Amino acid sequence: MLGITDLSTYLVGLALIILLPGPNSLYVVSVAARRGPRVAYRAAAGVLCGDTVLMTLSAGGVASLLQASPVLFAAVKFAGAGYLTWLAVGMLRGAWALWRGREVRKAELKAGAPKAPKETVERPFRRALVVSLLNPKAILFFISFFVQFVDPSYAHPVLSFLTLGAWAQLFSFTYLSVLIFSGTFLAATFRRRKRLTAGLSAGAGAAFLGFAAKLSLASAS
Repeated sequence: MLGITDLSTYLVGLALIILLPGPNSLYVVSVAARRGPRVAYRAAAGVLCGDTVLMTLSAGGVASLLQASPVLFAAVKFAGAGYLTWLAVGMLRGAWALWRGREVRKAELKAGAPKAPKETVERPFRRALVVSLLNPKAILFFISFFVQFVDPSYAHPVLSFLTLGAWAQLFSFTYLSVLIFSGTFLAATFRRRKRLTAGLSAGAGAAFLGFAAKLSLASAS
């Protein structure tokens, strides 16, 4: 069908790969827990748009260019690791501010002068999009995984890549939706327990540092 071989195996492998935790899914669920499903879907849209760009680049042969040019791969790799580190630092600072804010609000309530916390500006779509795009391993993954299920004798391989990409996006959207509503369900608990929220934010920041370290050590092969 459309030059795709062994679709059932592809779908099973795709499901397993999407279920693996990564910086994108972690960021989406953190936005859902903090700001609700409407804002979280902006982050999910950033993930899907970023993946679409990477799939298109993969189909166009950019992965081969990255494999052939260690310098280019290293540049993209360290740019991605740097951005993940920047996000991680922001999460850790947010966790610390939340923890301190909790103590400050306690003191203000005792003094009878509570103040509303100042909201920080966050652009979930842009953040998720950049995290997706600055991942050279994703480009390499898409082409190395997709090509296994494309019939080389098929006259229109672009249609094969488009179909495989559509399946990937459908799986990703479904998975992110589950994460979003799970995060929303837990949000009420997190709002009541600021220590728990601060701890989870710090944990997410530490995880992003781990992703950055892993990406910086990645090789093109």
